[in-house]
Amino acid sequence: MALSTLEAVRISARLDRLPATRSVWRLITLLSLGLFFELYDLLFTAYVAPALVAGGILTPTTPGLFGTTGVAGFIAALFFGLFLATLICGFLADRYGRRTIFTYSLLWYTGATLIMAFQRTAFGLNLWRFMAGLGIGVEIVTIGTYITELAPKHLRGRAFAFSQTIGFSAVPVVAFLSYLLVPSAPLGFDGWRWVVLLGAHGAVFVWWIRRQLPESPRWLAQQGRLDEANRIVSELEKRVEAESGRPLPDPVDASPQRVHRASFLNMWVQPYRNRTLMLVVFHIFQTVGYYGFANWVPTLLVRQGITMTSSLLYTSVIALAAPIGPLIGFFIADRFERKTVIVTMAGFNIVCGLIFSQVTAGLWVILMGLGLTLAGNIISYNFHLYQQELFPTGIRSMAAGFVYSWSRLSAIFNAFIIAFFLQRFGVTGVFIFIGAAMAVVMITIGLMGPRTKGIALETLSR
Repeated sequence: MALSTLEAVRISARLDRLPATRSVWRLITLLSLGLFFELYDLLFTAYVAPALVAGGILTPTTPGLFGTTGVAGFIAALFFGLFLATLICGFLADRYGRRTIFTYSLLWYTGATLIMAFQRTAFGLNLWRFMAGLGIGVEIVTIGTYITELAPKHLRGRAFAFSQTIGFSAVPVVAFLSYLLVPSAPLGFDGWRWVVLLGAHGAVFVWWIRRQLPESPRWLAQQGRLDEANRIVSELEKRVEAESGRPLPDPVDASPQRVHRASFLNMWVQPYRNRTLMLVVFHIFQTVGYYGFANWVPTLLVRQGITMTSSLLYTSVIALAAPIGPLIGFFIADRFERKTVIVTMAGFNIVCGLIFSQVTAGLWVILMGLGLTLAGNIISYNFHLYQQELFPTGIRSMAAGFVYSWSRLSAIFNAFIIAFFLQRFGVTGVFIFIGAAMAVVMITIGLMGPRTKGIALETLSR
């Protein structure tokens, strides 16, 4: 084995033996702040959509299956940007580094969102939503890769759960702001525009976050930049040892990964081929369950006869559950297999969705909405980690981006399909469609998903 390969394995082993001290959690927290701004931008769609319809910019349904003037077109524009970014641009973080791409993708999508807030036509709205989607798509894959490589193996599940707890705190924030602002026009400026503008302030923090974050030592080692990787790990070891008050345990070297350079073809050799195919199928169908509810909940409630103001109030309460799902995961993440949790929560999603479609009483709407949100966000933190664990450092960002891009493609068509089911079969038809998709998720992950809990990344990628 080449000396450089031995050094790269050694660096990974040194990271994996670190205890969970303040310095380790600080790095995860900084990345989580980036995720907060990203999820705010990604998920305000549902909360501003009723106002865009009321303002005459969009229509609730479309004149044809793929019309671009309705809510479905607005949702599809975002996901088309997400799809292209994750499919084509996932390699950027593998080539240029996690830290660089984390920074510039955040700046990109906040700039595009800022411009979108001033649009007055469906075309302008969709164009800049698409542009924002490009940045968000790159960012979401990069953050997942970054956390996976910085967190020790015994902490990966909790690290992702903690990160998504902070990230999904954006949901109640945007829901509450929408409840306050969307029905009004502060200073003569549409309330929905204020909601969008407030989300674009993430760029203010980006350079500060960048200065506090090191590059991924695993990525540096894989690139042959061993001196830089050693320096970062050594500094982190000193801080962690001082914080823990005891000597660090000896590192336990894992077997080296077989893939050392980014190549699309490396996703299609075993064991990665089966993992790639499994995750592609999973993402096509999990998106139906998650965004079929998250992007449409106020519209679904209005369709059930609930007023826009009441629907925004209900969704504000439901949104409180968004960070609670991954917060629960913080306590169970490294105790249960990722695949087991995904399958269980997909089943829970089916039950809550079918009940939600049959009720109009405020208490039941909120309870079932809370259940759907909890299930969706517990699935979310699990699969974002799971897809990163299943590929080696050299292709981790590219492979995760490729499989994740299928969820973005699914979401594009899903928006129009949901609109079709809502128009033809009502809210019940929408949730029967969602339930069938989640059943496919249960079968795919349950039968094909490998176990990953507590296993070194290098061992998983042998």
